[in-house]
Amino acid sequence: MAEPITSCDTPPVIHVCLTCRDGGEALHEALLQQATTAGVRVEGVKCLAACQRGCTATLSMPGKWSWLLGGLRPELAEDLMVYAKAYEHSRSGTVMPSKRPESLRDIILGRFPGQLSPSGEPLQPAAPAQPAASERLS
Repeated sequence: MAEPITSCDTPPVIHVCLTCRDGGEALHEALLQQATTAGVRVEGVKCLAACQRGCTATLSMPGKWSWLLGGLRPELAEDLMVYAKAYEHSRSGTVMPSKRPESLRDIILGRFPGQLSPSGEPLQPAAPAQPAASERLS
């Protein structure tokens, strides 16, 4: 089976909870320092509603499963970038624990679909819309 096509222009995104009492802002800063060289986008969000699990973040990309991650710490930033790159290169967004850095084997709180097909597989991103014939310039 062919690999689903994901947008080459859309890197993986890590959303970090900035309201986490256990270091969300510090993790966000640590990830930002590595994001440009890793080719991963990092964004802060106000609350991921998983406060009981310490510092939390999500990992997502079009056409793949998205993941809620917990129990994170700023010193795991480099390992999170390694995980994000493995995620980017995976077919469906699933990176088995044995393929993640050792420090991240137990961080998964849950997965949720971005856009999945009825078979449960990620949908391929839609082709860009073409302008209608009446909208095209002559």
